[in-house]
Formats: sequence, C-alpha cells, structure tokens
Amino acid sequence: MTSDNGTFPDTTATDITVPTTSPAGLTILGELVNKARTFASEAKAPATRRAYQRDWSAFQAWCRESGLPSLPASPATVATYATYTIGEGLAVSTVQRAMVSISQCHKMAGHTSPTSSAVVLETLKGIRRQKGTIQIQKSPVLPNQIRTMLDSLPEGLLGVRDRAVLLLGFAGGFRRSELVGLDAQDIEFTSDGMVVTLRRSKTDQEGQGRRVGIPFGSAPATCPVRSVRAWIDAASITGGPVFRPVGRWGHVAEQRLADRAVARVVQRYAQAVGLDAGRFGGHSLRAGLATAAAKAGKSERAIMAQTGHKSVTMVRRYIREGSLFTENAAAGLL
Repeated sequence: MTSDNGTFPDTTATDITVPTTSPAGLTILGELVNKARTFASEAKAPATRRAYQRDWSAFQAWCRESGLPSLPASPATVATYATYTIGEGLAVSTVQRAMVSISQCHKMAGHTSPTSSAVVLETLKGIRRQKGTIQIQKSPVLPNQIRTMLDSLPEGLLGVRDRAVLLLGFAGGFRRSELVGLDAQDIEFTSDGMVVTLRRSKTDQEGQGRRVGIPFGSAPATCPVRSVRAWIDAASITGGPVFRPVGRWGHVAEQRLADRAVARVVQRYAQAVGLDAGRFGGHSLRAGLATAAAKAGKSERAIMAQTGHKSVTMVRRYIREGSLFTENAAAGLL
C-alpha cells in the first residue's frame, strides 16, 4: 500500500484475509476483495478523490525534486512544503486542502499522518495569521435581480428551461450539482407546491437523501413550481434528467445538463441586465436564497432546512451579509 507510482491509495481492502483452501473459496474471496475495494474507493466523492490525487501528485513531484521521501514524509518535510506552496501564490484554502490530501494518503497507506505534528500545525497557524483566510465568494443573486433577469429570457424552449433553472435554483437553495442531478422521478407536484427529493449531495455522500419543499410563487412569472412544470411539459420529459441541453434549433438533448452550465446561465442573464457577470456563478442562486431569507428575518433553522447547510457558521455568514443595512448603527446619523 504505497504510492510510489504517483497514484493516491484508494483503499486498504487488500488487507482482507479469509482462511480458505478450496479453489471455489479463493474465487469467492477474490470477488469479495474486489467489491470491498470498490466500496472503499466510493467513500469519497469523485471530485474529492480527483482533488486529493492532484494534491498528492504535486507533493510527490516536489519531494522528488527536493530529494525527500514522500511516503512516509517527515513533519519537517510537510511544513517546508506548506511554506513553499504559499510562497508560490497558492490560496491558504488550497494549502490546507493539500495538507488534508497528504494526511489521507499517509493514513490509507498505514502511516501516521505528519500533518498532526506540532511543527506542521504551527506552520499552518502562522500562514493563516500572515495571509488571512478570507475567501472571495460569488455575489448572491437577490430577488429583484432575478426578476430583472427573467425579463431578458429568450423565446422558445431555452427561455423556458432557463426560467426554471433560475427560479428552482434560487427557491431550493440548491448547489448546481444538486440542480442538474435531478431526475423526473425526484419531483412531485402537490397542492402546496412541489417536493424535490435530493438523492445525494455534497454533504450527503452516503446517499441518505432529503426532501425539499418548494412553495408556489406570488406571481406566475416568478413561480418556481409553475416554471418547472412548464419546462417539463414543453420538453416532453417523462423520465431521466430534468434539466438538459437545448440545441440551437430547439432540440432537447437526452443527456443531463452539465453543472457548469448553471453558472453560464446565471452569468449570461447577469450580463444581459448590466451586471458584472464575473461576480456571479452557479453558487449565486444558493447564496441569494440564504441572503434574502436572512434579510427577511427567517430563522437559522429555516434557512438550513431549505439549503441543507450543516454548518451554522456558514449560514451566519449569509445572515451577516443580509443584515449589513438592517439596524445599521450609522443609519440616519449623517
């Protein structure tokens, strides 16, 4: 279980041993080990595994150039690597993720993680103090901006689809991967609105799923329920992905819309109404719902129930943003 070939270890399932002497038993054992290896490799989301692989490959390359062992690596080596990466201009969050990748690789290979040592922890603490940890987030799309964006939608199926993407993405507080991951069977129309079943999300890697209620909007043009129903009917979707690419001539593809396409939808209409498209992205819909709800006085519990946030800290960030001009101490003084 080493990674000298540059491959991030996927599992320790090969350590499984079962006493057997029969050929049939060996065959069954081999199949079970392969299944165990598959299950273990699925413990992390594909995007997470790819990120770990990139981080680990970069660390290995640096160690080779420096003449230092990468597995196991000493705490001094890891601390020096963290200092090197921050000096190369990487963000603090990227360096921290690299430390997680290095730690995971060591643990999966049966070694003690060097990142838990005092020298590494103090180095990271010093980096955070000097460089700061603030992250530049995409701007939220707020209700008045969405209403303006909807006025710029094109005619035809593309406009019908994009209306549904913008309104459902906002009302559900969905991540873009959650939005494009919806299938027809995940949507249930009710007398109160619509129930969306998320079968898997970023914070639900074990696939327990959760149900999100989407209420009717105050007007047909801005109603997420009516907009999704209109898209499903217009595109004749009876099964499979809900959101799909629409061709130049109005042809609806069979495959699922890429999550990056959600960001392009938001940016396209942000630019159309005179906003700086670079400030917006797929996360802007989710951030918009949380920010607008906080500004409207919705409780932390209600916001977290809708967005699926697990961290109160993150939700409170939106509450602070939404409350910047609510009961502002400087209001009316000048």
